[in-house]
Amino acid sequence: MRSPLDITQCLQRWKAGDRAALDELAVLVQGQLRELAAVRLRSERQVTLQPTALVNEAMLRLLGGDVDWRDRAHFFAFAALHMRSVLVDQARARQSQRRGGDFVQVTLGEELVDPDADLGILELHQALERLEELDADAAKVVELTYFGGLNREEVAEALDCSVSSVFRALRFGQAWLRQALSE
Repeated sequence: MRSPLDITQCLQRWKAGDRAALDELAVLVQGQLRELAAVRLRSERQVTLQPTALVNEAMLRLLGGDVDWRDRAHFFAFAALHMRSVLVDQARARQSQRRGGDFVQVTLGEELVDPDADLGILELHQALERLEELDADAAKVVELTYFGGLNREEVAEALDCSVSSVFRALRFGQAWLRQALSE
């Protein structure tokens, strides 16, 4: 496994115009992103999107934008946003194809809600939007932790804040989401 520094260096080389760095970056992050996608899709009721397809779609969206990449954590933070966006778009499309269609089912880890509770990606997305209105930092921390798979130190780095701030925001966000999703 390559180090986070390798990813950061590839991002910097790519930003400087080195096209070969993009190919190297794709190799470095593909496995990690596929692993994140597999975890997110594991409990989907109807598997219509494979982890590789989710990663490919997220990468297309991610690399199509003009972002000033700082480092690995920043890259994975944006990857988290795009993976969430792909999942929400797919859930909406599937729902619109059926009258009142089913939600994409995702089981969140023990830290966020009861591990036996299945909830739809659209329900989670809407709850995160409501949390964002109440506490944007908590919503961002939860999103980066859940969708991006970032640890607290990486979230702190991506958001340019302290680890203790991330810990507090994550605790609040998880508690708020548990309450909101149980209603």
